[in-house]
Amino acid sequence: MIDRDSAAWVQKNASWFPVVSVTGPRQSGKSTLVKAIFPDYQYVNLEDRGILAAALEDPVGFIRMRPSRLIIDEAQLAPELFSMIQVVSDEVGTPGQYVISGSQNFLLLKQVTQSLAGRVGICKLLPLSFREARRARPDLAVHEFAFRGGYPRVYDVDIPPEVYYENYLETYVSRDASGYVNPSNLATFRDFIIACAASCSNLLNLSELARDVGISFPTARSWLSLLEASYVVFLLRPYHANLRKRLVKTPKLYFYDTGLLCHLLGIRTSEELLMSPMKGSIVEDLVIAETMKRHFNAGRTPELFFYRDDGKIEVDLMDMTNRPDPELAEIKSSATYRSSYTQHLAHVGEMLGIDVSRQMLVMNSDATTVVGGRTIWSLEDWLLRD
Repeated sequence: MIDRDSAAWVQKNASWFPVVSVTGPRQSGKSTLVKAIFPDYQYVNLEDRGILAAALEDPVGFIRMRPSRLIIDEAQLAPELFSMIQVVSDEVGTPGQYVISGSQNFLLLKQVTQSLAGRVGICKLLPLSFREARRARPDLAVHEFAFRGGYPRVYDVDIPPEVYYENYLETYVSRDASGYVNPSNLATFRDFIIACAASCSNLLNLSELARDVGISFPTARSWLSLLEASYVVFLLRPYHANLRKRLVKTPKLYFYDTGLLCHLLGIRTSEELLMSPMKGSIVEDLVIAETMKRHFNAGRTPELFFYRDDGKIEVDLMDMTNRPDPELAEIKSSATYRSSYTQHLAHVGEMLGIDVSRQMLVMNSDATTVVGGRTIWSLEDWLLRD
């Protein structure tokens, strides 16, 4: 197993709450993680038809007859179990009794919030970060990681990314989306995912996406919500403050995993990525998604934004997670430093009162340096940050 940075946070939650829920995209390593860090817990997987039948037929007996140190995988498949978990965990009254996980996060979170409010610690496990993948592949280059992505199986068995992601898409469309998308629309739904990939790192234009794919605006909005709930895409919100500026209110669209993103864009090798006209968008996506992973893995809720006003002043990333010391970051795929890259950083930093030492440029350079008080981060060093 590749050591996961979030393991310590999951264990802390188990010392605080009677129930821990581990959510995240399909195949991000949730089952492997919980079995590794809770080795003395009994493990049941409700995708086993026999086990699921027992849980559905007698949810009371299913919980009562098992130890109060129990991992339930794909728990959302048996909704009635959640009420019994609530009852038994309240009776016992100790932390760390149950660990629940699942791939259909929209169903899992619905049951968690309805039945276990106040009793559950919710942890998010995204695909491998660059830091984590480096543990499996010490010689892994940033551009190779951007192409391969962070799904553990790509590293566990060295499966070609093209094969893995094609199967991942088929599994996702056929298993997760089929309950929410009309079967006759599944091919169009895949087209919608591809259209989202082509729009990554750009302002979200749902009307345009709907028109390009040939669906209605309400359908596009519904499908985007499904992709968000499944941890395929996320929206980066624009920053708003009491400034005498007209600020953009539209979010930007990103993918949680650049390996899947590259596959959807038809990029089949890391060399193709380096030559792709989408390279800048993919690098921007990589930096922002990895920043989000870093915070989630440490147990912090990311507060990430971008800045753009009607004067076309823009900064790619505003990290407000640590409110006393916010960070501004401009992201470039270039390996050549130009002073013009920091102009918007200086303007927005002065306007918001963010010190020059917290204004950063992330680029594809060989080393991290300081220019004019600003840190010019190499892409690799940024991705390896604690």
